[in-house]
Amino acid sequence: MYDLQLKLWLVKDGRFLISDGRATLLRKIKDLGSMSKAAKEMGMSYRHAWDVLQRISENAGGDVVTSSRGGREGGVSELTELGEKILTEYESKAESLESQLANDWRKPSLTADGIVTKDRNILLIRRGKGPFKGSYALPGGFVEYGERLEECVKREVKEETGLTCEVVRLLGVRSDPERDPRGHFVTAIYLMRPTGGRLAAGDDAESVKWFSTSDLPPMAFDHGEIVKEFLSERR
Repeated sequence: MYDLQLKLWLVKDGRFLISDGRATLLRKIKDLGSMSKAAKEMGMSYRHAWDVLQRISENAGGDVVTSSRGGREGGVSELTELGEKILTEYESKAESLESQLANDWRKPSLTADGIVTKDRNILLIRRGKGPFKGSYALPGGFVEYGERLEECVKREVKEETGLTCEVVRLLGVRSDPERDPRGHFVTAIYLMRPTGGRLAAGDDAESVKWFSTSDLPPMAFDHGEIVKEFLSERR
């Protein structure tokens, strides 16, 4: 049995800041409030710990730890704002990579879908690609990195239907790992209201059409269940 292990470095402008050992030192200083206690727990001398912190500070362009002396409990050491930022950046990136590694680099895909209504009609697209090519579905798609869910659903609805819409409210979230044959998809469903634009199929949509809520076609994925729940709640 073989296991893959990663060794990570955080760098700034090509200059090495911290890896696991240095991150542990910063974390212990933050938790213990003492450089000497942190060094002792890590089995290193105070002088060595100080030298390590100096090298981090030099490459980071500022102090990462501040210390004060005196008092019955001895000196107090704290991370500076820069030190906190460096530690947080390293720990968050390391946690993300370790999580992906533990799941064989798989993670759920995030999407947003819109229930666009007008009078007693719901807007549906006819899918131009698989899975469920040729079936009707709610307009929606993948969230881009750095994009809010609300902005994603407005963008996707515009790209697929030609209509500009506003978000009325969040209706719910679907996260069943079996809901999409392509893998684990988590979707946020929004109720939306058209505010402009011209109805025209685009992007992955083969066609787009308003359907009466009393005469809806079979739908792809679990979209039929989603619409059914929405209509029952609205009544």
